[in-house]
Amino acid sequence: MDERSRRNGYALFAADRADKERAHANADDPAARFALIADDRALLELTGKPLLNALFGRDEATGLGAALDEAMFLGRDATGPLFAAAAPKPEDDRQPAVKAIDMRSIATQGLLGDAELALVGTAKSLIGWHARHRFCANCGAPTQPDLGGWRRHCQACGALHFPRVDPVVIMLAVDGDKALLARSPHFIPGMYSALAGFIEPGETIEDAVRRELHEEAGIRTGAVRYHSSQPWPFPSSLMIGCFARADTIELAIDVDEIEAADWFSRTQIAAMLAHRSDDMLFAPPPSAIAHQLMKSFVDGEDILPG
Repeated sequence: MDERSRRNGYALFAADRADKERAHANADDPAARFALIADDRALLELTGKPLLNALFGRDEATGLGAALDEAMFLGRDATGPLFAAAAPKPEDDRQPAVKAIDMRSIATQGLLGDAELALVGTAKSLIGWHARHRFCANCGAPTQPDLGGWRRHCQACGALHFPRVDPVVIMLAVDGDKALLARSPHFIPGMYSALAGFIEPGETIEDAVRRELHEEAGIRTGAVRYHSSQPWPFPSSLMIGCFARADTIELAIDVDEIEAADWFSRTQIAAMLAHRSDDMLFAPPPSAIAHQLMKSFVDGEDILPG
């Protein structure tokens, strides 16, 4: 994996995906362990240590009410097969050592190691996809999970449906020593980030970068360079991080998408990354690809050609 992508949260999937085993993966294997998802939250076991535990043995998962008959095969590590399963939210009085924690908090608070964070992110995306695709898009009949959870089969019309990810560009426009940052109305007060948007059908990554920057900020950009990527389980996207050289700098903000945007110097962005901004502005957490784009800009990495 590229070193830049390794810095991004949810990106370090270290297990063997073992795709040849999917059709006959056995959740009854005594060595099987399960990542459990309850209403878009991961179940984590409190360990008394800074890092919590996201993987449960079969007996533990059964005791937590997990739907192991619909477990989805994630892959295999040195200890055995790994599965994802849906589970109910634990009752605090009966299972005080297990908490349902939202994925953003897990990442921003560093509650899991990189590999387990990637594993539960994959589990959340896969389980969420199944929940949203219980009926055939071709004929409307109910579908059944298949291939270890990596496919759904419509027995009425024979259609096969596979999990999808939504590609999203996230980018910093750069003008010399300054970069463009913006904030959405749903951001917590004071946070600025990179602009982002979904790639549209028939569009290249580079064209999506240029279009989104023009639509949301009113600027024109030329050269585009890829930085890194990040799986983003909200619900199931692939963030494609880029830099773009600004050809124009006058802003015309799309107020339906963003509430503020401005050009910030390297010094200002460094202060935002370190939470030392005089204006009490700050960057997204290190687990977010936007943070790593901003850091690469501040560090003066070779981010754009010529």
